[in-house]
Amino acid sequence: MDALSGAGPRRARGRLGAASPGARAAGAPWARFSAWLECVCVVTFDLELGQALELVYPSDFRLTDKEVGPGLPGSSRGPDLSRPSPGFLCFRKAASATCPFPTRTQCGGQRSPWHAEDRRYDSGAPVSLQREPAHYFGYVYFRQVKDSSVKRGYFQKSLVLVSRLPFVRLFQALLSLIAPEYFDKLAPCLEAVCNEIDQWPAPVPGQTLNLPVMGVVLQVRVPSRMDKPEHSPPKQCSHENLLPAPVVLTSVHELDLFRCFQPVLTHVQTLWELMLLGEPLVVLAPSPAMSSEMVLALISCLQPLKFCCDYRPYFTIHDSEFKEFTTRTQAPPNVVLGVTNPFFIKTLQHWPHILRVGEPKMSGDLPKQVKLKKPSRLKTLDTKPGLYTAYSAHLHRDKALLKRLLKGLQKKRPWDTQTALLRRHLLELTQSFIIPLEHYMASLMPLQKSITPWKTPPQIRPFRQDDFLRSLEHAGPQLTCILKGDWLGLYRRFFKSPHFDGWYRQRYKEMAHKLEALHLEAICEANIEAWMKDKSEVEVVDLVLKLREKLVQAQGHQLPVKEATLRQAQLYIETVIGSLPKDLQAVLCPP
Repeated sequence: MDALSGAGPRRARGRLGAASPGARAAGAPWARFSAWLECVCVVTFDLELGQALELVYPSDFRLTDKEVGPGLPGSSRGPDLSRPSPGFLCFRKAASATCPFPTRTQCGGQRSPWHAEDRRYDSGAPVSLQREPAHYFGYVYFRQVKDSSVKRGYFQKSLVLVSRLPFVRLFQALLSLIAPEYFDKLAPCLEAVCNEIDQWPAPVPGQTLNLPVMGVVLQVRVPSRMDKPEHSPPKQCSHENLLPAPVVLTSVHELDLFRCFQPVLTHVQTLWELMLLGEPLVVLAPSPAMSSEMVLALISCLQPLKFCCDYRPYFTIHDSEFKEFTTRTQAPPNVVLGVTNPFFIKTLQHWPHILRVGEPKMSGDLPKQVKLKKPSRLKTLDTKPGLYTAYSAHLHRDKALLKRLLKGLQKKRPWDTQTALLRRHLLELTQSFIIPLEHYMASLMPLQKSITPWKTPPQIRPFRQDDFLRSLEHAGPQLTCILKGDWLGLYRRFFKSPHFDGWYRQRYKEMAHKLEALHLEAICEANIEAWMKDKSEVEVVDLVLKLREKLVQAQGHQLPVKEATLRQAQLYIETVIGSLPKDLQAVLCPP
């Protein structure tokens, strides 16, 4: 039995700090491979050892002792990969499974992951698709076949792709190509595939790329933050010289939202609110594939807003955070957990929201819907499907949307069209909520005329929640959304959530960079020689140092400035240094 669970990647926490591991420097072996994948692993089930890591490729890839296994403290050798710790590898004897995977430690000669290529990708990618600094995604293909030579009668093995990119659809397609071939030809096939991936161009937001592998060309478009929310599928590029013709993936990351949400369509709005507020939620599903797809569908509800909480598409009792998440001595963390083991009903009974979904069943034209139930009705055994929560939605349900989706089912409308309707509804809902915040935040930006070249730029004014709430009366979500309800109450709760903190920090950072860019432009437009006439050497040197600092920021793509401004700033630095005595010039421009 083969099972592809690439639609539900396993997300494992990493610990990437100053000494974090990273991909290889440009031009080094496996540099292009590292732009897409961290590594490829093969995991096997051994009756005596349990889960065993059989193969890691590239072979110089190393994992920490803590996350992989009981290596020798203080030893110079690598971790013992033959006996992984319980928190490292776990997959169930099931038709499909996802597999947890840890971070890796820094290897000799490898760079930090946050180099120029990563920054270029992240600067152009939507926030929801940026590389994750502290988490990895594991995309798993699990094979289970009868084998009389094995004690338990089954051969069980998984092929795992590990990446920091949440490209679910792409890696699912990649696994479906390489996994069957690997299980037939084993390691030589895997090495050949990795060498092919090492020839791929780097992922560049906004570009359509042809990715050859196993005699097939996958054509993908990497999303850009400049894309309009409702962009059409990418057009096929000219491929007259490509044989065979490429397989076009319409998206590298988007799930079939309508299929995922079939059993919860009547509660989509309530679930959207729970996600928006960063509420702890457990998804109990019949299989790892359903669990992970539901979790990923839920967190995608907030696009284009970045999901700032933790989430685990498939969580097991062997995970290292099991005790942390199940303890009753403190409030549940802001995490969305996907689980399959009914044991979690008992251990996570104190969590405020539990979504139990069963196998898809049709009830007339509409898939059978889970019911909204009070947490007190949650049973430790034989829990029926339902959304167990005491939460009352702030907004009224959009009955028109449900009618359109039901009508689409009756008319046999294609599922991708149904998904487009549902995704557009959630997008417009999120945008209607965020637009007033964006407008208010923009009003806190100092006026451009207040930015002068020879003074420190003015500060961004503080975000005052009461002022914002008062502004909703004439500039609230009612201007773009027909839904009625307690919008004020929803905003008040949103202010206490991790998503407000994440959104505010990101916007403040962008505005601060914009202020610095405007200040640099003001300096470059001023007459610097006239300014220097009555200035002391200390003031002139201080200007040089500040201009250099801004130039470094701008060249690192942190400041949104034009190339002409950068050239003018460099010219000003040279002019200023040239006006100083020779001894100071030697200090500022050492040979």
